[in-house]
Amino acid sequence: MPVYVYVPLLVVVALLAGFGAAYWLLQRRQSDGTQVLELKAQQTLSDAETQAKEKLLEAKEEAVQIRTAAEQEAREYRAQSQQIEKRLLQKEENLDRKGEDLNRREHEFGNREKALDDIKAQLEDTSRQQEKELQRIANMTRQEAQGVLMGQVEQELRNEVARKVREAELAARDESDRRAREIVTESIQRIAADQTAEVSVSVLPLPTDELKGRIIGKEGRNIRALQQATGIDLIVDDTPEAVIISGFDPVRREVARVALNKLIVDGRIHPARIEEIVAKSRQEVLQRVKEEGEAAVLEVGLQGLHPEVVRHLGILRFRTSYGQQVLNHSKEVAYLAAMMAAEIGADVRIAKLSGLLHDIGKSIDHEVEGSHAVIGADLLQRHGVPAQVVHAVRAHHYDEEPHSIEALLLIAADAISAARPGARRESLEAYVKRLEKLEEIANSFQGVQQSYAIQAGREVRILVKPEQIDDTAAQLMARDIAKRIESELSFPGQIRVTVVRETRAVEYAK
Repeated sequence: MPVYVYVPLLVVVALLAGFGAAYWLLQRRQSDGTQVLELKAQQTLSDAETQAKEKLLEAKEEAVQIRTAAEQEAREYRAQSQQIEKRLLQKEENLDRKGEDLNRREHEFGNREKALDDIKAQLEDTSRQQEKELQRIANMTRQEAQGVLMGQVEQELRNEVARKVREAELAARDESDRRAREIVTESIQRIAADQTAEVSVSVLPLPTDELKGRIIGKEGRNIRALQQATGIDLIVDDTPEAVIISGFDPVRREVARVALNKLIVDGRIHPARIEEIVAKSRQEVLQRVKEEGEAAVLEVGLQGLHPEVVRHLGILRFRTSYGQQVLNHSKEVAYLAAMMAAEIGADVRIAKLSGLLHDIGKSIDHEVEGSHAVIGADLLQRHGVPAQVVHAVRAHHYDEEPHSIEALLLIAADAISAARPGARRESLEAYVKRLEKLEEIANSFQGVQQSYAIQAGREVRILVKPEQIDDTAAQLMARDIAKRIESELSFPGQIRVTVVRETRAVEYAK
């Protein structure tokens, strides 16, 4: 065949060969991409399966935990339910037992009540039979016989009791008055002490008025140093040749007096010297206090007291009440109480000790609030003084009711010592004015019916109108009256304010 015929065939074959090669290459390339995709898909699927398995495991673990917690909670709930059920069963059993006990007791009470009714019926039958028999014998009813008998017995007893009581009252009154007069008169005559009034040292005389300037010092430094060292106020005024010493503590006042006397004699008055002299004076006064207390105990014959009690007793040497020196007054009361106790057969030592110590509270009543009787009793109780003495001291101004012979004797002896002529400096006029002022203050309050100043002005007793003043208002009135008395009056010791509210119902039988 000609060549031009083979050339197209060759071209066609070459084209077909090229297409075939291209197709083969294309198929090969597609086959390789598919494998890569399949590998990637398998890897992704494998990863997804792994994650799914992990999530599944986590979910299973969480489910197991939830199930475990639920089972634990269920067990606890069942245990609590069982306990509650057990308690309910126990309560039910207890209630059943109590119910059985109540039923049993109710049955027993019913039987007893029935037995008592039977006994009561038998007694009533017996009583009716006896009453009929008595009426048959006495020819009167039971009430008539009982009334006649009781009337006779009552009248006889009333007459006899009234006669005996009257005779005993008259005899006792006459004998007690006579005996009391004899005892008091004899005791006063035997004591026969000198006048015990003594003015407390409150004004110190000076040789000359020129010393006032030296006592005051430059810009007042000397007097300030003296006041600070002694705790006492010094008043330097226009009083000629005198300095007033003022203070509640009698021992400090005495220290200031002694120290000022020494400074005046010495002539060297300046702060350093003042402190030195005051220290020495304080030691001297304290030693004197001790000696005064020991001398009083020795004089009365009551050794063996606590040293602190003796010291407080010595302080009373510098304490006065209405010009009456308290230590001399205490010794006098001790003698009086002991004499009266010996006359009536009471305990002489208790009476004498009570009299000596009855005002010991006045040694510290400027430091402690309250009645000197209560303060003194507390002081004695702390230092081992007998209980009878403590009671007598506490009761000698009726801060508590006296319940012993010695306490009553102390009250009488204290009143005798204070009331006898010359014992106290208060004039009759001032005394009467103080009583009138007490009653005037009490009567000024609304609702007061009447007031009385009693016990030598130591108590004011107020009767109020019960329709205007109730119990609460009475208590408030007592406090208000006491505050008013404190602000308007000067008085020794204390004044008791007693408000009495009384309601009475009166009817007349016609």
